[in-house]
Order: sequence, then C-alpha cells, then structure tokens
Amino acid sequence: METHKDLRVWHQSIELVTTIYMMTKTFPKEELFGLVSQMRRAIVSVPSNIAEGYARGTDREKLHFLRISSGSMAEVETQLLLSLNLGYINQESYDELSETITSVWKQLNALISSIKKKLSPQEQLPF
Repeated sequence: METHKDLRVWHQSIELVTTIYMMTKTFPKEELFGLVSQMRRAIVSVPSNIAEGYARGTDREKLHFLRISSGSMAEVETQLLLSLNLGYINQESYDELSETITSVWKQLNALISSIKKKLSPQEQLPF
C-alpha cells in the first residue's frame, strides 16, 4: 500500500516548506503577522493535505485533499510574486522558487489526474 511518504511530491513539498521558512526569516518584522504568516500556513498545508488524503484511504478523499494542496500552491505562487514586487526577495530567488513550485504543482496535477481516471464522474465531485 502506498503512503504519502512514498510520494516524490510529498518529499519535494517538505523541502519547499523548509525553503519558504528560511526565506521568510529575512522579511521585515512588520510582515510577521501578514505575508510571512500567510505564506507559511499555505506552504505547510501542501504536504499536510497530501498526508491527510493518503491517511484517509479512499481515492475520493485523496482527490479532495490533493485539490486542497493544489489550491495552497496557487496561494504560495501569488504570495511569492507579492514578495518579489515588495522587494523582499530578488529575481533569482523568485525564479528558483517558482521553478520548484511549478514542479510540485505539476506532480500534484498528475497525481490528481491519475486518481480521477479511477473514479466515476459522480465520485469525482467535491464532498
């Protein structure tokens, strides 16, 4: 039986959490309860929801939690662009993180697609 720990996307998203936490340590103190908090909560949500979906067991539940992870990736992507626009990160950091985000997002979408193929259209509907 496959668990979340067997997934490359889970491992890569864990690494992304660490990177985002390290990066946001350099943000201005006034952002601690704003952008820093929001980015950290969104990125932690990615591997956490992957794990929760796989712990639940059914493909329908996996799909639900993987979709939440994908939504969190969209949040992080947006917050990363805001960080660049506000001058909290440089273009090189943005490009590197953006590449990793795209990789994780593609893996999530591939996983979502593979699970959707196993489900009937009715089972694919959100809860």
